[in-house]
Amino acid sequence: MSPVRLLSIFRKTLREQSRDLWLLALSLVAAPFFVVLYWLLFVGGSTAYGVLVLNADRGAALADGTVFSAGAELVAGLEKVTYASGSPLLRVRRASDLESAKATLANRDAALLLVLPEDFSEGILVARTRATPPGSPAPDPPAAPTVTFIGDLTSAAYAVSSVLTLATLDEYLRAATGQTRPVELAEEPLGASGVRTEFETYVPGLLILSVTLLIFLAAMTVAREVETGAVRRLRVTPMTSFDLLAGISLNQVLVGVTAVLLTFGTAYLFGFRSQGPLWVAVLVGAVTTLSVVGLGLVVAAFSRGVTDAFVIGNFPLIFLMFFSGAIYPLPRTALFTLGGHAVAIYDFIPATHAVVALNKVLTLGAGLGQVAYELIALVVLSAVYFAAGVWLFQRRHLRRR
Repeated sequence: MSPVRLLSIFRKTLREQSRDLWLLALSLVAAPFFVVLYWLLFVGGSTAYGVLVLNADRGAALADGTVFSAGAELVAGLEKVTYASGSPLLRVRRASDLESAKATLANRDAALLLVLPEDFSEGILVARTRATPPGSPAPDPPAAPTVTFIGDLTSAAYAVSSVLTLATLDEYLRAATGQTRPVELAEEPLGASGVRTEFETYVPGLLILSVTLLIFLAAMTVAREVETGAVRRLRVTPMTSFDLLAGISLNQVLVGVTAVLLTFGTAYLFGFRSQGPLWVAVLVGAVTTLSVVGLGLVVAAFSRGVTDAFVIGNFPLIFLMFFSGAIYPLPRTALFTLGGHAVAIYDFIPATHAVVALNKVLTLGAGLGQVAYELIALVVLSAVYFAAGVWLFQRRHLRRR
């Protein structure tokens, strides 16, 4: 090994890399950027798990004429579950009826529904008055009220919120009665979430992956036209950026739909079954493909060639996978409400709506009408990203100088 030749190659590589400061900067700041982003999301323990409470408890009259409301006391206890910093760990909301509460769970605007029965307070009073003194024979246990937990059993958010809620319930019952859980517990899975195998729980996320990976192919296909000089030759023709990008996008959408069908087919061969209409899930995948291709066009607008497109495309891919709920849930802080649906910052990422829609169809058995909101959101975002891609590409690559 010659130190002179090694130093020469090092200097040559350094000079060449200095001509691509944009890509170098992206590579260097990517991880620190996401460290800052995650810090903003989770500093102080900001993840609050949504818990709906359907409190049917009618209360119980005490000897002094007052009304004992165990349900209200338990809800107050749930609202006091916080991080050490004081920020809420459980975001507790009252539910008005069972069906709307289940719809909220399906939309992933809450993780758990806690149903308290009418005789909850009465059961607590009976358990309190029948507490057995030490050394005394235990009386026959009375009929205990049943507290029901409802949620998507495949959701990690449900697992966390149910553990926290159960711990709070047990603590309240011990303090109120001196007994260990004098109530019956029931768990009701949302849709078919209770019978899903571990493999089946991963399929919706894999379907999202099959679509989001298309961002590389879409961006690199367009960037190849720039790299080969084909775009420069198009400047002297009547062809518009819309003509070029729409033609390429149509091809990419066809590839995306094929990828979705192949993924579904492979999963089916290994035992996966959809609880809802399969064609609706395929439609969701196809519309998601449109939005991903639109993002690919935006990437291509900032790329001078295939290599640039590959490097830059990793950044929106990270957002599509890690900030959409496809891999694990993230805290949802609503910015505003639209048509009865809470809109959070992640809802501007197309894959967020695809994750919710596919879970509804594949696991909860939803039909077209029940995923209409998600489909409309995907169509709107697809149009916005495609329009942005066409405009940016026109300005950066097709504008006559």
